[in-house]
Amino acid sequence: MSSLKCPDNLTLISDDMAIGDVVRDIIRQGPHEEPLHVLDLDDVVRKHKSWREQMPRVNSFYAVKCNDDPRILQTMVTLGLGFDCASKGELERMLNFGVNPERIIFAQPAKSIPSLLYARSKKVSVMTFDSAIELEKIHQYYPEAQLVLRMRHDSLKVIRVLGKKFGCDPINEAPALLRKAARLRLNVVGISFHVGSDCEEHEVYYDAVKMARSLFDYAKSIGYELNLLDIGGGFPGDRNKPIERYAKTVNRAIDHFFPAEENVRIIAEPGRYYVASAVTLVSFVDSKRFVAERLEDGTERTRIFYYLNDGIYGTFYCTAHEGQEAIPIVKRKTGAKEFSSSLWGPTCDAADVIVPDIVLPELDIGNSVVFENVGAYSIVRGAAFNGFLLPKVIAYLREGTWNMLQDLTAFARTNGDHGSLFAPANKTPSVEESTWVDI
Repeated sequence: MSSLKCPDNLTLISDDMAIGDVVRDIIRQGPHEEPLHVLDLDDVVRKHKSWREQMPRVNSFYAVKCNDDPRILQTMVTLGLGFDCASKGELERMLNFGVNPERIIFAQPAKSIPSLLYARSKKVSVMTFDSAIELEKIHQYYPEAQLVLRMRHDSLKVIRVLGKKFGCDPINEAPALLRKAARLRLNVVGISFHVGSDCEEHEVYYDAVKMARSLFDYAKSIGYELNLLDIGGGFPGDRNKPIERYAKTVNRAIDHFFPAEENVRIIAEPGRYYVASAVTLVSFVDSKRFVAERLEDGTERTRIFYYLNDGIYGTFYCTAHEGQEAIPIVKRKTGAKEFSSSLWGPTCDAADVIVPDIVLPELDIGNSVVFENVGAYSIVRGAAFNGFLLPKVIAYLREGTWNMLQDLTAFARTNGDHGSLFAPANKTPSVEESTWVDI
């Protein structure tokens, strides 16, 4: 039987070991010069199991841009996910993993000509568009592509509105684009949307699916038979942000507007959902400084500046640029006095601040500062500014989950690829049908 070989950059742990135990061991061995990302691959597997249970009609196409750690990607390949790629580099990455081109959607409405030609050479045919110029480009360089019209439908409660850059107006622009595609004899197969990053409202998905239905109907009136609905991403991924309410809304919407008997393939492009809670940062205090602050009433108070070995050029890009909250976890020593505190990154950039104002017990040089839920859009946006090291990623997987992934790998090698965008949904055994341990 074929089996996975445990790579050197993956540590297997017992099924009863909590990731918190791993973090405490790392802290005991510290301080470390470089910040550490503790990657819990079991968390990724759990997220996929939960997705399949809660939205069984919606196939996941993971947004590679969110976290492209090879161990995460390999786990997802083994689980049978599809992949949302938005560049030639991401296409190359996933194809090098052996992913069937039909398990990839080229979700980039403004593709370069070289990337379009590369996709054609590799038979990655499903791709998005949102403009007439993009249609003309595809007509010239990849006329046999299977096209998905990306419409705009923004949530008002997101950390980043993606519709400012991509997505056509569904009422004023989309019908004209469908007519143009028909004149060019291009093959439009579906409709997509993205409500925005880290969405806080669930009903927006219902309204977006409803609008997509109207475009399906319009497309049919001009001769198209669309068969793909892509509901995008925006699903939260932090430990304290379950997706039950999102799942219920999505299920209600697709069951109403796209009943199963229509055989419309439904996919999503989750990124943050799968990886945010999978990574915990262990950082350390490199230095500290006491600062006297004069308050409005004329009195003074002492503030402590802590300089950590990680900052906005490593893990905390989203904190600096998108207002994502960073919540430090520190060990409270008996009798420790509390101070108004600021947590700074290590660089010379005065904007490199993680938490500008928080009350913390006094910390010593070399003490740990832990942050959970840092797996999404963190070091993929990092830069080694000032010569400081990016976080080192240490990956862990429980032995029972490893055995389950071996079973899936053996099945895939015996029966072919895990599935494609237009393959029958029952081609691959689900996680639930495979060997499973409680994790």
